[in-house]
Amino acid sequence: MQEKIELIQKEMKKVIVGKDDVIQKVLIAVLAQGHVLLEDVPGTGKTTLAAAFAKVLGLDSRRIQFTSDTMPSDIIGFSIYDMKTGELTYKPGAIMTNLLLADEINRTSSKTQSALLEAMEERQVTVDGVTRKLEEPFIVLATQNPAGSAGTQMLPAAQLDRFLMRLSMGYPDRASQVEIMKDRHHTDPMERVQPVLAIPDLLAVTEQVTNVHVSDPIYNYITDLAEETRNNPYIQLGVSPRGALAVCRTAKACAFIHGRDYVIPEDVAEIFKCVCGHRLILSAKARLHEQTAEGLLEEILEHVDKPEMKESKIR
Repeated sequence: MQEKIELIQKEMKKVIVGKDDVIQKVLIAVLAQGHVLLEDVPGTGKTTLAAAFAKVLGLDSRRIQFTSDTMPSDIIGFSIYDMKTGELTYKPGAIMTNLLLADEINRTSSKTQSALLEAMEERQVTVDGVTRKLEEPFIVLATQNPAGSAGTQMLPAAQLDRFLMRLSMGYPDRASQVEIMKDRHHTDPMERVQPVLAIPDLLAVTEQVTNVHVSDPIYNYITDLAEETRNNPYIQLGVSPRGALAVCRTAKACAFIHGRDYVIPEDVAEIFKCVCGHRLILSAKARLHEQTAEGLLEEILEHVDKPEMKESKIR
């Protein structure tokens, strides 16, 4: 399976240049069956990233562009009256897919955001009293413009908590920018991307990830990190129990990516900031001293001692 993981990343790099860390983090989130929030300016490759992952993993994908007048029915679907049969017929919304790119989620109303985020959490939608399960697997890659952009509103903390990770792609470096321009001069690199997995294969892999072993020292390490966020004077609201569970789940996927069937402290440290950064609410004191969530989490990682682990067999 390790060869497949490496092949997935190799295929993704044909399209997404110079962003190996983002590719790996999104793949970890997919294997952990979580959703990803990409916070970035337009034109940095977020849509391309989602399309490439859908193709490489053999997933059906859809994209919805959020605007101020996007309705919940655009996402979850609606029922219309069929005059021939005299019954209500369900018309699926954009959410009935494997991978949904929710573009500029912070441009729409709170009601529409809630419809999407509720479906993300429960993995089902209810329309006119009928509950329908979503596709398996179901992954949301949502994008939002940085806070303060015209026409945007910040997502509430309770809704942000539904995302497993928050990532930023950022601008490419100089060498990557030149390579991107050369690569797209004559052909579309997406045409060269080959599928690596089918849906049954991906579901089997996610099942293997859930079986990755987590020892008691790792559970205690995650708990220590979470408690440090709750007792930090710069943090008003720290990592919740749901956040700690998310760290544990993501660390298992991270270990799997690195070819192990057990979690080590380095796995937790690798994913801690991108899993917990958006779950914190900073205090007024933090804003006064120009502290950031990522900077505080980095300090916490340095302050909390890692448990000593004995190596066991590699998968």
